[in-house]
Amino acid sequence: MYTAGVDIGSRTSKAVIVNQQNKIIGSAVLDTGLIHKKSGKNALKEALSTAKLELSQLSGIIATGYGRVQADFADKTITEISCHAKGAHFINNEIRTIVDIGGQDSKVIKVNKAGRVIDFYMNDRCAAGTGKFLEITCRAMKINLTDFAKLYAKSYTPCSISSVCTVFAESEVISLLAEGRSQEDIVAGLHLAAAKRIANMALRLGVEEKTAFTGGVANNEGLVRALQDELHTEFCKLKYNPQLIGALGAAILAGESQ
Repeated sequence: MYTAGVDIGSRTSKAVIVNQQNKIIGSAVLDTGLIHKKSGKNALKEALSTAKLELSQLSGIIATGYGRVQADFADKTITEISCHAKGAHFINNEIRTIVDIGGQDSKVIKVNKAGRVIDFYMNDRCAAGTGKFLEITCRAMKINLTDFAKLYAKSYTPCSISSVCTVFAESEVISLLAEGRSQEDIVAGLHLAAAKRIANMALRLGVEEKTAFTGGVANNEGLVRALQDELHTEFCKLKYNPQLIGALGAAILAGESQ
């Protein structure tokens, strides 16, 4: 039996194919673009190709993420909160807190020992503390995302970013550059500003010892370090790309619903 999970996010669409043992045998990450349904289908098609399977061989498909409501090719849709919880807990059943940061929102999720969601906090009304916040400020500094993430560790005196609003933070970055502040100090300040926003969410729920960081932004090593510093914890290592965890959870849930 093979099942698929498709996570259609605001920035990227991810697909995962698992076998009966919930081992990933195919996956894909593509830019979402303007048409969510199309990007979700394309991600699924690419994941099937890497798994050397046909669509007809899938026993079930679950869609999740920002664009899940447009996924008419799926058998069912489930929120990304449940899917990230399922995916992270499957990888490590000691995980009790999940921080999921995507392109347009951020979430902190608490799960019990069975991996069921017992509480969560979500920021979806402001770009602060999301991938969009970092992307826009990165663009203002004319630095690519890879270099942007690495600069955090090179700062000794991070700038204080007073605004968590993306629009005002962009203006603040331009002003700091004009004042002659170094790129690494500005970048470190931006990462700390985002980390503080997310940490405040996490602390409202309470952070358990075993915590995972999922979503595409979890590949930003600067934010990983900043968040660990703010939360005074070290994130659990995930054996799969953290960007795939939502799609993995969806694929596992598709199998459990058979």
